[in-house]
Amino acid sequence: MDLVLNVADYYFFTPYVYPSSWPEDETLRQIIGLMVVTNLGAAVLYLGLGALSYFFIFDHKLKQHPQFLENQVQREIKYALWSLPWISLPTVALFFAEVRGYSKLYDRVDESPLGWSGLIFSMVSFLLFTDMCIYWIHRFLHHKLIYKYFHKPHHVWKIPTPFASHAFHPVDGFLQGLPYHIYPFFFPLHKVLYLVLYVFVNIWTISIHDGDYRVPSLMEQIINGSAHHTDHHLFFDYNYGQYFTLWDRIGGSYRYPSALMGKGPHDHIKKLMAKGKLNSNSVNGNTNNKNGVHVKKE
Repeated sequence: MDLVLNVADYYFFTPYVYPSSWPEDETLRQIIGLMVVTNLGAAVLYLGLGALSYFFIFDHKLKQHPQFLENQVQREIKYALWSLPWISLPTVALFFAEVRGYSKLYDRVDESPLGWSGLIFSMVSFLLFTDMCIYWIHRFLHHKLIYKYFHKPHHVWKIPTPFASHAFHPVDGFLQGLPYHIYPFFFPLHKVLYLVLYVFVNIWTISIHDGDYRVPSLMEQIINGSAHHTDHHLFFDYNYGQYFTLWDRIGGSYRYPSALMGKGPHDHIKKLMAKGKLNSNSVNGNTNNKNGVHVKKE
């Protein structure tokens, strides 16, 4: 994260915000800078990538599903934007430790014990490490003693949109993001690659909430895509994984996606339309109940 902070200092903080007498490596200045870039970056990634996914990938017909809530998109965005600043508080503490040199992040490829091959190893091990950690953290958050306090708010969205991707309780959001931040304290990782993976993580998190259930047939049993994660939102005790189905299979929580068996949300909508219970001409049709069921006018 020091790369981002250095850019912010050079182009913004030093010339326009802070007095020249305040050293760039001073503790308080670095913490303030990290708070600003972390919150701004999180909001830009969430709103920017979320909007692209919502307008160009998300199937808006899903908004006709009986379990799609009234004003759900606005509620998802509002909850996420309330939560992100709280999540940033402990996250910035980890970023500050990185900036101060306590992690195993490095600047040049020749600093890697494995050279260029180390970059490939880092990408693979990052995905495997974080997928494993998130599975167990996610499953822990479903424990009956703590679920209602921290993870239940995210399960309000039974038929999620891309904007549900970051709509977590702050404790939930930080815990599920923790593996990404602790990885470079245990394993060597190139600083640029770390930023690339950070953006990828945000893209992936949005993608498993985007309602696009297509998965290459050869990858259906391996990749934990949007169809898998939608079943997690609908059926609760299945498909906790982030990228892969490996740990769900090991943990006995794997469920083959309903959408890939012709029993998913789109199929339910088609059945309601066939019965004349939905207006097939408009996604934003007449809403007659709090869950957002669009009832066909008689």
